[in-house]
Amino acid sequence: MGRQIKGLLYFFITDIRYSLMIFWAILLSILVVSLTFAYFLLSVEDGEFYFGFPFGVYIYCAILGFLTIKESIPFSIKMGATRKNLFVSIGLFFLGLAFAKAVLANTVQSITLLFTESTGIHTFKFLHPVVLLQDTWVNRVIIDTSIMFFLLAFMSIIGLLFFKHGLAGGGIVAGTIAVVLLIGVAQGWIFDFFVNLLPTIGLEFFYQLLVIGIVIYCLSFLFLRRITIVKVK
Repeated sequence: MGRQIKGLLYFFITDIRYSLMIFWAILLSILVVSLTFAYFLLSVEDGEFYFGFPFGVYIYCAILGFLTIKESIPFSIKMGATRKNLFVSIGLFFLGLAFAKAVLANTVQSITLLFTESTGIHTFKFLHPVVLLQDTWVNRVIIDTSIMFFLLAFMSIIGLLFFKHGLAGGGIVAGTIAVVLLIGVAQGWIFDFFVNLLPTIGLEFFYQLLVIGIVIYCLSFLFLRRITIVKVK
């Protein structure tokens, strides 16, 4: 069991290595361009440039959670991986990836802030959910890890629905979620929910979000335990 889990983790990591390098190359390039814009804004009164560094990472994790199910599971089963080992390996992979990306992203952010402070580029600002709390490196890592793992777990469930029940099954669930969200936006109760939630958010909220992500991921075992390489269309 241990060797198979190690093998699966190695496969998952090497499988995303290329896309991960491309993603970070693009993200860092955008960061450099953003810093350049912020530098030219120094001559503009009240000029400020905001860069949402973590949000690109969140989107990447959401897409990866879906694609891991679609592409990696059939190959892993063909190579002889058991469903139980797949469940454990994907969970460890998601958790490790979320933590590693949170550490890397926030280390880059801290280095960038040191750079902007030393060069006087005060027009450059980062957007981050940590504005709801005290802005420290540790808090940013905890927040990002929680959000990324939640997105990975949630999108893996969506991916499993599409994999096992085809476009009809997955589409019905995804469509239902989209309709509920649209109704919530139209009726305003989603907006009210976040307005009431934001003042009460503390670091405990993100711990709870991480636990919710773990529970959602545990539910994926109900789909994984009898999954086959046959993808329903």
